[in-house]
Amino acid sequence: MKHHATDAHTLAAAYALGALDPGERAGFDAHLQACEACRQEAAEFEATAARLAAAVAQPPAASAKAQVMATVDGVRQLPPRVPTSASALSLGDILRRRAAPFALAASLAAASLGGVAVWQAQSEQDLKAQARQVQRQLDTISAVLAAPDARTAHGRTANGAMTTVVSSDRQNKAVFSAANLPAPGAGKTYQLWLAQGATMRPAGLIDHDGTVILTGNPDAAGAVGLTLEPAGGSTQPTTDPLLLMALPA
Repeated sequence: MKHHATDAHTLAAAYALGALDPGERAGFDAHLQACEACRQEAAEFEATAARLAAAVAQPPAASAKAQVMATVDGVRQLPPRVPTSASALSLGDILRRRAAPFALAASLAAASLGGVAVWQAQSEQDLKAQARQVQRQLDTISAVLAAPDARTAHGRTANGAMTTVVSSDRQNKAVFSAANLPAPGAGKTYQLWLAQGATMRPAGLIDHDGTVILTGNPDAAGAVGLTLEPAGGSTQPTTDPLLLMALPA
């Protein structure tokens, strides 16, 4: 793949999470006026962050307020924030600085691993193992999104979902995001494919809105596909593609 500079579309997650400084946010607000895909992505990321927060929220202990009020006077205030010149930061710098917020937005992938709400009903040992697995997924996703050579492509499926693929030669990985993906139906799942010439190679499953890491080698592929398959997936597509989008070059 050829190297392309990362574009403004990749800042949708940081925007939704309030991780852009005022100057960057103003610039992205202007970008949103002309970019329907980013408006949709930002809205989906905001909704996802809210769902994740609600899923792990816990009521505070009855003693929490008294403890805070008793110690607040002894907490040292932070020094004034010195603004950094926006011109001194490259887009790659911004993305690397925002790897953690991107990981939170990309934690839609956690839904594919069982869901935060389900974790709370599992044993502590299972929860820890699940958390480690999710963290590895998030680390990989954030590394791709924050890579200096990250490249982005947007598309729309035949059933109306908006999709984004971000790939990185340096990471030799690609991640796929979907928004407004209709439920696949009982006994069905959406399956991703990497097209290598006329050959379609399985690249993972996605059942609903979210972000997943494409399995396989994106550097050897020219496009990513999406089909509706029986639960568990297929070795070859059994339905017409809902999406066949060229990987960003």
